[in-house]
Amino acid sequence: MIRTPAPNLTRRSLALGLAAAPLAGGLFAATPAAAQLSAADKALVDKAVAYLEGLSQAKGAFVQTDPRGVTTQGQIYLKRPGKARFDYAPPSGLLVVSDGDLVSIANEKLKTFESYPLGATPLSLFLARQIRLDRGVQVTRVSRLADGFSITARDGKKEADGQITLTFADAPLRLIGWTITDPQGQSTRIRLTSLEKVSGLDESLFVLKDPRNLRPGRARM
Repeated sequence: MIRTPAPNLTRRSLALGLAAAPLAGGLFAATPAAAQLSAADKALVDKAVAYLEGLSQAKGAFVQTDPRGVTTQGQIYLKRPGKARFDYAPPSGLLVVSDGDLVSIANEKLKTFESYPLGATPLSLFLARQIRLDRGVQVTRVSRLADGFSITARDGKKEADGQITLTFADAPLRLIGWTITDPQGQSTRIRLTSLEKVSGLDESLFVLKDPRNLRPGRARM
């Protein structure tokens, strides 16, 4: 079953491993919010975009902290355009996969399976085919950190609720995590403990079918 996300889109679908942070498409558009950025802010945005555009395929490890403070960890795989996989370690039982069209969330423990259009989730902000500076996303804040910077953005077309904050470290420049905040202000944080460029990721990593439809005698939900 494909669901259209409601305003209270679950933290699981928001967190989505969201894997893919580096594949920010439409990221940092020249909208009214972006136009208020200083020249120094825009320079950091350009720096981040150049880095993300060079990260077409990657894999690594992550630690996720949900709004309740509960932490889980797992492996992340990214492939532009549109594809990501968050493989959560036991006992989570959670697997999140974006195949380029749908973001699917399977929970083995709860025996649930949900799919959302990629374009209706915050993941669409960083999984598009091409990173554009002229449309699609509003950059609402650029913040300096002790050893890097962060960029907060939201969907300028308002097709996806919530916002995402990407965090980068300097020397060398690298993505170290992101936070997704839903419309109710609940935040899920992904911290990348490792991330490396790779090539030749198997397409099967980005395929997730509803297991309930593969079992004889099971009614489709």
